[in-house]
Amino acid sequence: MALIILLLLGVLALAFLPQFWVKRVIARHAAERPDFKGSGGEFARYLLNRLKLDHVSVEETDKGDHYDPAAKAVRLLPQHYGGHSLSAVVIAAHEVGHAIQDAQGYAPLRARTRLAMQAEQIQKVGFVVMLAAPVMMLVFRSPAAIFLEIAAGLIILAVTVLMHVFTLPVEFDASFARAMPLLKDGRLLPQKDIPAARQILTAAALTYVAAAAMSLLDVMRWFRVLRF
Repeated sequence: MALIILLLLGVLALAFLPQFWVKRVIARHAAERPDFKGSGGEFARYLLNRLKLDHVSVEETDKGDHYDPAAKAVRLLPQHYGGHSLSAVVIAAHEVGHAIQDAQGYAPLRARTRLAMQAEQIQKVGFVVMLAAPVMMLVFRSPAAIFLEIAAGLIILAVTVLMHVFTLPVEFDASFARAMPLLKDGRLLPQKDIPAARQILTAAALTYVAAAAMSLLDVMRWFRVLRF
């Protein structure tokens, strides 16, 4: 029991501490900067044009900052699309980093994209399988049926966790192998802002640590619901 409690506390820490830190870092640098000539959206457009990625669009979204490889679009939250803050500019550069990965055929991004397309459907199937477990036990009148159903559901849900874990190297590559050189090159950011930019880029990547832990929490929640 003590081991289970420690495991649960560890997962909760992984789920919520990075999330808290990410929000705090982004909020800390969210103040408008009069010395920035363009917004996050305009900065993204400038970088894409400079990299000859004119075919990649820059759009405003309410579904979180991200790059859509299928639509070839960098999408930014309103506060980052129209904001003139350090957070807006650095997050825009991070998403442009994904556009660079896509243009260069970066294999881990392609693999992550395939996994992401499948993960949502796999997760839905997993929940259906796990919900069907009690019914299967009643129909077949065999305790083994419910254990098979639970095992199948947990395996399917684990794919989602693996997808998020696989995503982390892709995010760090976008932040530090792609975005950071852009921010340093040509003095696009004042030198005094580089340490803060590193923090924001780290925060952008660590978002997926929390996502992976939240997926694991879903699995643990089903353990409790089904009393496995």
